[in-house]
Amino acid sequence: MTFHPSHVHVATDHAAFELKEYLVKELRAAGYQVVDHGATSYDAEDDYPDFCIPCAQAVVAEPGSLGIVCGGSGNGEQIAANKVAGIRAALVYNAEMAQLAREHNDANVISLGGRMQSVEDAWEWVKVFLTTPFSGVERHQRRIEKLAHWESAGALS
Repeated sequence: MTFHPSHVHVATDHAAFELKEYLVKELRAAGYQVVDHGATSYDAEDDYPDFCIPCAQAVVAEPGSLGIVCGGSGNGEQIAANKVAGIRAALVYNAEMAQLAREHNDANVISLGGRMQSVEDAWEWVKVFLTTPFSGVERHQRRIEKLAHWESAGALS
């Protein structure tokens, strides 16, 4: 069974604007319902938190959706998304990482570096991420629950 998110939320700053535009086009062509949180135009002075945090908030607000955040390296964008309670953003740099992020970590946001790979490779990794379900294996679920408890209570148990 292939997982299919209800919506795909996307965001980027200037450093991955072309990648985001490419992914939005490919996602829509593949039949995904896309919500584009910007940037809506290239601005070399924009700041990734302005786009990535609202994108992550939208993923949390809509269970069953997934998100894609992009920037030059993907690092800052992953950090920004992970500041939102309920987000498990994973920096991905190959298809195996995309698969494991979903299967083992139930990641709900993928982070990509616009300067780190071709747009075609990024699209392949996004497809893996969007179609891979969480495994539900007890040890993985237990670890995710510990993270959620930390977010809500500031303690591991």
